[in-house]
Amino acid sequence: GTLRVVDFGCGKSYLTFAVHHYLTAIRHREVDIVGLDRKTDVVTHCADISERLGCRGLRFEPGEIHTYTPAGAVHLAISLHACDTATDDALASALRWQSEVIFAVPCCQHEIAALLPETTLPGLTGYGLLKDRFAAMATDALRARYLETQGYRTQVVEFIETEHTPKNVLLRAVRRELSTEELADRQSKYASLKHDLGIAAWHLDRG
Repeated sequence: GTLRVVDFGCGKSYLTFAVHHYLTAIRHREVDIVGLDRKTDVVTHCADISERLGCRGLRFEPGEIHTYTPAGAVHLAISLHACDTATDDALASALRWQSEVIFAVPCCQHEIAALLPETTLPGLTGYGLLKDRFAAMATDALRARYLETQGYRTQVVEFIETEHTPKNVLLRAVRRELSTEELADRQSKYASLKHDLGIAAWHLDRG
């Protein structure tokens, strides 16, 4: 059947076109791929390129991540370097749609750094640079644990060498059925992480 994909915050769409090529030319799949971006000029530019190249099943739409509604079920949701909480908006949308697979590569992350209380690892977070780096890792850990509470088998991996980009952490999540016991265990681990960080609620908790 047709594989439906949404690329959140696609920008100039290098990834979007690469995914289209891989799925159609290499995997020989029928696709319905949407590149979503808030900038209408970027969307128009990418749509023109797609038309010139004759990319079947590839379209670009203007819109906001948190308000976009897909035409049907989404099999794969991807987000590459969506800034700060835009990554969380992408994850929240993918979860709301019950996407089968989610790939997210976060970018700059500021929310958790602002939420960390002074009592959280003061020997480390007392240094601004180290606090920012710790907060970035804590944010990705929270994202991964949250995805697990929503029924996804989640991995955190490096997807490319650091000389290409320091923003090389990939959250890879695949939806699966959970038993009541598994769900309770995942919720407990997520709650424990928030407790350890001294955080009551953050962006993904608010949907």
